[in-house]
Amino acid sequence: VYINGFSSSLPLEVQINALRAIEGLEKAAVFQPGYAIEYDYFPPQQLTYSMETRLVKGLFLAGQINGTTGYEEAAALGLMAGINAHQMVNNGDPLILNRSQAYIGVLIDDLINKGTDEPYRMFTSRAEYRIILRQDNADLRLTEKSFQLGLAGHERMEALENKKKYMGKALEYIRTTSISPGEINELLEEHHEAPIKQKVKLETIVKRPKINLHQIYKALPNMKKFWKKETGDHMEALEEAGIMVKYQDYIVKEKEMAEKMQKLDNAPIPESLQYMEIQALSFEAREKLQALKPQTLGQASRISGVSPADISVLMIHLRKS
Repeated sequence: VYINGFSSSLPLEVQINALRAIEGLEKAAVFQPGYAIEYDYFPPQQLTYSMETRLVKGLFLAGQINGTTGYEEAAALGLMAGINAHQMVNNGDPLILNRSQAYIGVLIDDLINKGTDEPYRMFTSRAEYRIILRQDNADLRLTEKSFQLGLAGHERMEALENKKKYMGKALEYIRTTSISPGEINELLEEHHEAPIKQKVKLETIVKRPKINLHQIYKALPNMKKFWKKETGDHMEALEEAGIMVKYQDYIVKEKEMAEKMQKLDNAPIPESLQYMEIQALSFEAREKLQALKPQTLGQASRISGVSPADISVLMIHLRKS
């Protein structure tokens, strides 16, 4: 039995006494006690985005020692630390993923800027760009970077290029093809969507909430014929195009937000900057910034206790200096 909120890292005698203090468990017997694994912890605020420690050059830390728990988080940090250790040894640029490129970017950014008071898990709710960070477009976001590093082979890169090409064909077809009531109304009524009374662009049908592109594809012989001829029935590219059309407005808005934040992330802060001397900053911001030494304005803006007003002060100070 897993007792949520009950510590299994206490000595056996203490565990038994604590269990028996719970109403209804006064005579509980423990046949196999719970256990906990203890490990050392290194406050992750002392790391750079490459997972290298600030104090010891060439020392990279990843996994539970950074305050994470769970195999996936540890593996993600280990992958990034390993890549960047290799890059450093070979005089290459570090691989830095930002919050709009990958969940790994969210994980590292959170750890470095906020630290953690308890084992960190990478919940999707921690990411502000969830519409961009979809599982269906992971290859579009990351395969090219992987190929440049020598991690992905030519076969995977070729598959990505084909997918991009076929997606382009699908998007052009969806946005330029008109469809008549006789072709689509049966499908619309079947899914309790209002029928159309005249020809409309296929794009408007794809955006209907209860209809997806795969259903439309099955219902339209002409589309099926076109797609098989052009791509050999590459359904992954078709599905990706359908998602991009359906959520286009949301995707555009989120990308604009990400680009604004990226401008701040591209604004470097000198490591030698003495925050305690900038009197216009709040005292809390000075303390936090001096302790964490953010590398960019974007990183500074995500530190707990640093307000938008503090960031404005920093921007003015950096322009003057």
